[in-house]
Amino acid sequence: MKNLFTITLMVIALAFSSEAMAQKFSGLDKSPADIASYPTDYKVSEKLVRVTYSRPQLKGRSISELAPAGKVWRTGANEAPEIIFYKDATVGGKAVAAGTYSLFTIPGNKEWTIILNKNLNQWGAYSYQEDADVVRVPASVSNASESLDAFSIAYKDVDNGTHMVLGWGNTRVSVPITF
Repeated sequence: MKNLFTITLMVIALAFSSEAMAQKFSGLDKSPADIASYPTDYKVSEKLVRVTYSRPQLKGRSISELAPAGKVWRTGANEAPEIIFYKDATVGGKAVAAGTYSLFTIPGNKEWTIILNKNLNQWGAYSYQEDADVVRVPASVSNASESLDAFSIAYKDVDNGTHMVLGWGNTRVSVPITF
C-alpha cells in the first residue's frame, strides 16, 4: 500500500512539473522570413549572394499602399533586408565590395531605385540614412501575368551573371548582378 501511495504521488508530481516546464512559443509571424540565395541550386554550397528578408502580403491591398512610389521602402516587412555579397560584384553597373548591406528601394512606375546601405540592423526605413548609401542603381520594372500575394525575391540566370528579381502583385523589378 505504501508503494502504491508513493507511485501515485510521483505520477501526480510529474504531471504538474511537466506543465510548469512547458515552453510557450509565439505564433507565426504574419510576414514570415525568407532567404533568397544565388546560385539557386541547393547542391551548390558556395553562394555568391544571399538576401534575408521578410515577406509582406498584399491581402487585398495595393503595392502603392504598402510601398509608396517615390519614398524609401525597406523592401519587405519588419527589419530592412540584409544582402550579403560573398565576392566583389557589380550591381546595376556599379562596383560593390564583398560584404553585408541593408537593402532599400524607392518604388516607381517605370523604374525602381535599388539602394545598398552600409548601416545594418535597421527596423523598417525609419532609421534609414542616405549618407550611408554605398550604391544607388536604377532597376527596370515589368508586369507579369502571375500575381504574387507575398513579396518575393528570386534570381534569373543571364549571360555573365544573374538578375535579382523582386516580385509582388504583378510587378517585377529586375536588377543585374555580375561577379
